[in-house]
Amino acid sequence: MTSNSTASEVASQSGDQSEEPAQRTAIRQLNHAAEHLDVHPNIVERLKHPAHVHEVNIPLVRDDGTLDVYTGYRVQHDSVRGPYKGGLRYHPAVTREECIGLSMWMTWKCAVMDLPFGGAKGGVVVDPKDLSEVELERLTRRFTEEIRGAIGPNKDIPAPDMGTDARVMAWLMDAYSMQEGETMPGVVTGKPPVIGGSEGREEAPGRSVALITREACEYYDYPLEQTTIAVQGFGSVGANAARLLDDWGATVVAISDVNGAAYDPGGIPVHEIPSHDEEPEAVTEYANTHAENVITNEELLELDVDVLIPAAIGNVLTEANADDVRAAMIVEGANGPTTSTADTIFEERGIPVVPDILANAGGVTVSYFEWLQDINRRSWSLERVHRELEAEMTAAWEAVRTAVDERDVTWRDAAYMVALDRVGRAHDARGIWP
Repeated sequence: MTSNSTASEVASQSGDQSEEPAQRTAIRQLNHAAEHLDVHPNIVERLKHPAHVHEVNIPLVRDDGTLDVYTGYRVQHDSVRGPYKGGLRYHPAVTREECIGLSMWMTWKCAVMDLPFGGAKGGVVVDPKDLSEVELERLTRRFTEEIRGAIGPNKDIPAPDMGTDARVMAWLMDAYSMQEGETMPGVVTGKPPVIGGSEGREEAPGRSVALITREACEYYDYPLEQTTIAVQGFGSVGANAARLLDDWGATVVAISDVNGAAYDPGGIPVHEIPSHDEEPEAVTEYANTHAENVITNEELLELDVDVLIPAAIGNVLTEANADDVRAAMIVEGANGPTTSTADTIFEERGIPVVPDILANAGGVTVSYFEWLQDINRRSWSLERVHRELEAEMTAAWEAVRTAVDERDVTWRDAAYMVALDRVGRAHDARGIWP
């Protein structure tokens, strides 16, 4: 299962229970961005609330004949710029409030990339590891039926998230299509290419992290050939980012997975080491047999490197370790790896932090490409996907960079300002139904 988690794994996974919930964080960030812009207060107030919150109960007959009932959500935040778009996660910590906060973040992420989508998020309160494959399919198909009226190719397009993957999206698409009486691949993204999925979708978040890291290094005058990089998390995002940066000449000196980390000042052969998704123990095995130093995930965050890429889970950079971080720059590969307190400390220390809603937006961007391919019934080559993704990421970078330079704000503030300005102008143009 994928784990393109967003900032809400936050307290539950990192153990930092002091952090504010995703919904409150999203509203705080909205208010902060609004202070820098001429956005009507009525629009800001509207954006503090989701348009719809769908809550359903999903009965599941288990393999042993017993019945369990699971709670599912689909939250739709804003659609002023286009259909709702956002992931669907299966995790025991899914909550209504979490989905609201994450749907707001998807609105900003789509807007900062200038995609014609609004934000949504959903999930089922379940541990998918507790279900057999047959049970997982039954749960997915029944959940699809429960929310069928709320989703659609021109209404709301789910995608994989934590605990779900291309296989789950295939079941969802099939269940929706069977009830609609026609094959409708555009109802979800992140599907297998054989049924309308896009080439390059799985590696897209990691690829966008690498692209934004390259742009940031150029901005701060760090030649890639002389740049050292530490990557926490060697899953799909971290591994793909590390390998691409290695191809471009950067030196990846540290990588990690959930079990531990490897550090070698001379560089790590990232192409030779399977990602955590490909082989869960590969990084640990490499660390124990080949690495110059075996370190912990926590020690990796404090290495003296040019660029730190936290690409694992939320809330790993906190008040407790922010003063010990020695990286010259941070590029967020995971969603929500930096707490608000740590963010303030980094700003005071002069350490730039390039935010997740820009850096890892390759996933939703290639999802947009997939949606276009499904609607037009015409697939793109991998080369075209890569070319189009680079163009979109570069354009987004330039918009945020301009805000940084002109307004003298942090990268995070600049990204939210770009996003809110676009959403606000769209609301102003369309008005509010009286």
